[in-house]
Amino acid sequence: MKNQRQTIRKIIGALNDRDQDGGFWLPNIQRPFVWGEDQICKLFDSILREYPISTLLVWRTTSKIRRRRFIDNWKESLRLSDFYVVEDDKRKNLVLDGQQRLQSLFIGLRGSFEGRELYFDILSGELAAPDDIKYRFAFLGGADAKFPWVNFKKLVDSNAKMREIEDDMASRAGRVLSPSEQDKLRDHIDLVRRTFTSEEAITYQELDSIDNPSLYREDDVVEVFIRANSGGTRLGKSDLLFSLLSATWELADEEMEILLESLNAHGFAFDRDFVLKTCLVLLGEGARYEVSKFRKPGIRDQIESKWDDISEAIRDVLDWVRAKTFIQCDKALPSYLALMPLVYVRFHHPNEWKTAKGVDTYLLRCLLAGAFGGQPDNLLDALVARFSELNKFDADEAFQIIRNQNRSLELTQDRLWQTGYGSKAIHLLLNIWYRDFNHTPAYEDNLPQVDHIFPQKLLKQQKVPSIETGRLAMKYRESDRNQLANCMLLSREENGAGGKWDTPPSIWFADKDDVYLEKHLIPKNRDLWELDRFEGFIEARKLLLVDHFRKLKVLPAATT
Repeated sequence: MKNQRQTIRKIIGALNDRDQDGGFWLPNIQRPFVWGEDQICKLFDSILREYPISTLLVWRTTSKIRRRRFIDNWKESLRLSDFYVVEDDKRKNLVLDGQQRLQSLFIGLRGSFEGRELYFDILSGELAAPDDIKYRFAFLGGADAKFPWVNFKKLVDSNAKMREIEDDMASRAGRVLSPSEQDKLRDHIDLVRRTFTSEEAITYQELDSIDNPSLYREDDVVEVFIRANSGGTRLGKSDLLFSLLSATWELADEEMEILLESLNAHGFAFDRDFVLKTCLVLLGEGARYEVSKFRKPGIRDQIESKWDDISEAIRDVLDWVRAKTFIQCDKALPSYLALMPLVYVRFHHPNEWKTAKGVDTYLLRCLLAGAFGGQPDNLLDALVARFSELNKFDADEAFQIIRNQNRSLELTQDRLWQTGYGSKAIHLLLNIWYRDFNHTPAYEDNLPQVDHIFPQKLLKQQKVPSIETGRLAMKYRESDRNQLANCMLLSREENGAGGKWDTPPSIWFADKDDVYLEKHLIPKNRDLWELDRFEGFIEARKLLLVDHFRKLKVLPAATT
């Protein structure tokens, strides 16, 4: 293993460029780029502050390894498969560790982020604590980039003389710069040139399989990749496990991307973790998520050979959920794990799945009661084992197993009142309650919004003397403000600018008819809409909510 050093400009110039010693590329075992704008800007700030940015790990090889290009113009809608490179046996350098940093540098110095290029505030640089921003960077559109913001890649790539660059930037200011600003301008131009073009600021360790072909085999490199990335938080376990799968199955990336894209087309958030864990469950390996299982002989081959059937089973269960329940989007599905036993039945017993009874009741009770919370691997294994014995799904058997593991299935009134603003189950409740809402609009920002009937801002302003100190303290705690009885569902238009926003209920409900009030289960006593009657409103609305959820069979009927 050799240590190499390069200037930032030189190594960025070698990304995707075969003419520079084969170029630098990303192996397909690498996960997608996940950094956001803030992280990219902080990286550039760190470099100008001459902080170390850690050592990269690169594999030099001629093996026919599936790889992809670095992305220059990054957009959320991009597909990794669009960047795949045709396999060849020519020399190449594959980045095993350091993707996020190199990709961020490439976007900033060669491309854009969602159509906006990286700009640098040339007059920033005030002293700051290590965790603060000293040199300000931002991705801006051309029309928004006014002095002192300068296009950073143009500054780094410029071959003009220092004086010429200074004069050009000073002319853009539209005013005479002060002597201190002129000094700062000069110092920062020099700093950028030094850190990005002169100093060898990038260090990488090189695994050389060209000069030493027997030293690093492909299996060795996958193991090095896993060990290099498993010590920190850069990669999740699914990324590490998927690296094992994609190392032997060349279409793994593309097939996973296609499956997740189809599953999430209607507002859900399925991920690799769910799919890979489901694969283990379907193949009889148990729900516990362990790297050793993916190293077992035959497991990866089975996933590849049965992928079409696995994908079809997951899709079929989701289609059933969307068609037969009120779970219409990610926010209404507090735990995706509740679907795994259903996928197992659909995969192994497709005919029995078609006639399964009580699936909707199973999902509703499990999700509202939080039956799959905590560490549910033993529960998943027990459910799968029982359905395997029965060769079918049985809701009553499922409920018995859940109870035997001391997990709750009952949605009591006490638990109902724990479901408030921000809780995992509130959107499921609202999906059941508000059946006429469009919970899956084409544009995500048009999703219906949970609103506080008595606005948080107004409730926070209510003060009472503290018993301990006698000083004024907030009357209503966060749990009071966020409770279910103070929540309702509004369309984005209703709750946006010019809508309800911070409007008190006494004004918002004043011109609403009985149909609107009944839809939102609002007490019709107008006196209760006043701010000083908040507690009375909550108690009256709780009665309406309990009655409504009993009619929907979400809560058990009242005992006589």
